[in-house]
Amino acid sequence: MEDDHNVLVFPCVIPLKAVGEQPEDFESFVVEIVRKYVPNLAQDAAASRLSAGGNYLAVTVTFTAESRAQLESIYQELSGHKRVKFLI
Repeated sequence: MEDDHNVLVFPCVIPLKAVGEQPEDFESFVVEIVRKYVPNLAQDAAASRLSAGGNYLAVTVTFTAESRAQLESIYQELSGHKRVKFLI
C-alpha cells in the first residue's frame, strides 16, 4: 500500500538544494542544468550560501516541476556530476 504522505501532485513547487565544490561558479552550473529541464525558470529562482570555510556552496533552486520524470531527470543529471556532493 502506498504512503499518501510521499506522493507528489504535479505540477508542484520544488525547492531543490545542491551542495558542491568550486563555489565561484557552482550556482550558474546548477542553474544551467535545471534550466535544461525547466526552460521558463525564473531569473531569481536561485539562492546561495557559502560554507564557513568557503570550500562549498549550497544552491537552492525553486521551480515548478511538471512531472516526476522531469524531476528525476534533474536529480539524475546533478547527482551524477562529480562537483555535486549531495542533493536535497
